[in-house]
Amino acid sequence: MKYTCLNPIAACGLELFPDRYEKTDDFADADVALVRSAAMHEMELPEGLLAIARAGAGVNNIPLEKCAQKGIVVFNTPGANANGVKELVLAGMLLASRDITGGISWVSENKDDEGIAKAAEKAKKAFAGTEIKGKTLGVIGLGAIGVLVANAAVSLGMNVLGFDPYLSVNSAWNVSTKVKHVLSVEEIYSACDFITIHVPLLESTKGMISKEAIASMKDGVIVLNFARDTLVDEAAMVEALEAGKVRKYVVDFPNSTTAGAKNCIVIPHLGASTEESEDNCAVMAVNELIDYVENGNIAHSVNYPDCSMGVCTAVSRIALVHKNVKNTISQYTSVLGDAGINISDMTNKSRGDYAYSLIDLDTPATAELVEKLSAIDGMLKVRIVK
Repeated sequence: MKYTCLNPIAACGLELFPDRYEKTDDFADADVALVRSAAMHEMELPEGLLAIARAGAGVNNIPLEKCAQKGIVVFNTPGANANGVKELVLAGMLLASRDITGGISWVSENKDDEGIAKAAEKAKKAFAGTEIKGKTLGVIGLGAIGVLVANAAVSLGMNVLGFDPYLSVNSAWNVSTKVKHVLSVEEIYSACDFITIHVPLLESTKGMISKEAIASMKDGVIVLNFARDTLVDEAAMVEALEAGKVRKYVVDFPNSTTAGAKNCIVIPHLGASTEESEDNCAVMAVNELIDYVENGNIAHSVNYPDCSMGVCTAVSRIALVHKNVKNTISQYTSVLGDAGINISDMTNKSRGDYAYSLIDLDTPATAELVEKLSAIDGMLKVRIVK
């Protein structure tokens, strides 16, 4: 098996590949690929490519539908960089509530003043702020990062409201019982002194922090955005900052709208830029690829359903990547039956227009069987896993 890295990937992850995996710099020759931020939308996808693993959470740099159409499974690494982002969100809250950057700038500007210590006692009142203890934080999106932020804020003495209409069972188990789960985002807007957003960028979430949403927020609110800049109508946000409606806007995505704008604290996309996050993402991404190649299992895919049958103990296992259309299961089971092959175990999962099947067999799979299965209408890839 050949793998390629479209961006530098932490060595602690790449070291997990067994000896039978060989690194190649030629994308066209790769069976699997690892990527971080490389733009893939204009890339030609190799016919032999089985999977792509994004060492991070966001996948807007990957052509998901194009990959799905070619039977290429795309993975990401949710939660692997969550702690790094959580810590920066907390730093953002503190930077916004206390004018720390303004104070540091004043010291730098007055570094040649021999009486700077005395001058600082007079100047510091211009940088006075407020504490976060006792304030109300609204967390929009209780995924891996949102839960960590909410729990940390509780520990810091904040009142925390959480909104997530798609709250997962895992998140529900992990979030503090002191976090109040509200049923509408409007409750977050009207009640909170701080608002932090942690949702994926979708058509339904793009621009969700709109001019109208901002208008419904408390006067002097602090808004933090460590998810994606386009979740916020930033032109409206800058207007609200200039008018004093919003006290501070902390964002981790520099652009010409917010850079240098009044009361904007713009960070150069440092959310997951820690050694630990990069290591965690690399390890998780490589493990996902290995499990897919070796066992056919899918975990944390963003364009195909998660599907697992554990380690294969049967004589053979085949993986079928196909369209989610009627009669597909009956067609491939008929092909196996006509070939006199017994199915010892199987599973089928679907997600939107696409589906995935794993089948364990009592006899070895052959190239002839692969050819017959590949001929089924809507079949995208057939692979002998074992």
